[in-house]
Amino acid sequence: MSDVADKKLKVTQVRSAIGRKQNQRATLKSLGLRKIRQTAEWDDNPQIRGMINTVRHLVTVEEVGS
Repeated sequence: MSDVADKKLKVTQVRSAIGRKQNQRATLKSLGLRKIRQTAEWDDNPQIRGMINTVRHLVTVEEVGS
């Protein structure tokens, strides 16, 4: 369990939210992303993975050990 808790995800927005569905725009905002090439780091957990899955076509994800 400690390995999962130590992992972080680096989420970078690579595509625009213009013209996307409201829930996708809201998900980007919840992830702390509002501009292209903006990055946010999150703990790796199922809730964040679900949010990333919603906007997977707009972001890139890297695993970062901390």
